[in-house]
Amino acid sequence: MNIFNIISEIEKVDADVYERLAHISRRSMFNTIGKKVSAFAIPTLVATSLSKAYATTPGAIDVLNYALTLEYLENEFYIAGNNASGLIPAAEKPIFTQIGKHETQHVAFLLAALGTKAVAKPKFDFTYKGAFADVLSNYKTFAIVSHALEDTGVRAYKGQAGNLMTAEDKPLLEYALQIHSVEARHASVVRRLLNTKGFVAGAKGWITLNQGSPAAVYAGEDNTTQGGVNLEGLAGKSKEAVTEAFDEPLTKEAVLAIATPFLG
Repeated sequence: MNIFNIISEIEKVDADVYERLAHISRRSMFNTIGKKVSAFAIPTLVATSLSKAYATTPGAIDVLNYALTLEYLENEFYIAGNNASGLIPAAEKPIFTQIGKHETQHVAFLLAALGTKAVAKPKFDFTYKGAFADVLSNYKTFAIVSHALEDTGVRAYKGQAGNLMTAEDKPLLEYALQIHSVEARHASVVRRLLNTKGFVAGAKGWITLNQGSPAAVYAGEDNTTQGGVNLEGLAGKSKEAVTEAFDEPLTKEAVLAIATPFLG
């Protein structure tokens, strides 16, 4: 993301952006970014400004708080995993350290965008009510839970994109989709790691059919009909190939059902 193009890009979909952002000027924003703010803090600065301008509709607030709850979960999961002595092998530690940094930034961004409207961070049970009892002591379990969380995040963001399509909320949609793409890269890296380590033989960087665990995370991923057309068999493509080419959204209700056992 080129931070210096953000306001200009928003202007393309909202000619009144400068009136909405009356509490800052374009020059003062860029001067602040250029001279006074660290690179790490820039997303939070922009999110705070956008919060005052856009995060006011009930729909946007609901979607962003829903996303924040999932980001809280992922962030705390990686904090716990990265701090667990001897859990992650040295060779893979940089992967999960970097993913953890991304999740921390996502939380900071959403908190800034929501301001006082942000939901409080809940307590979490990473064992999934005992189903993953050794998640912080067994690397295989940790990696499997990681890939499930990332795949859930990808489908969750996709499932809510349509709710940010109003004229007032479209600028927020851009940022939600930017987080979505990062979550997808996380999922791909961890899925490939599962195969490399022999935890899930043959696992690819993308989802085939509805393969994955827990099963609820992957429900519906074996769909082959897109835009009303069943693509299976067209141009000789197998069902497996078709499902790999498309990712399916999850409803808010389905995501909350998956996430609820993580709540302490």
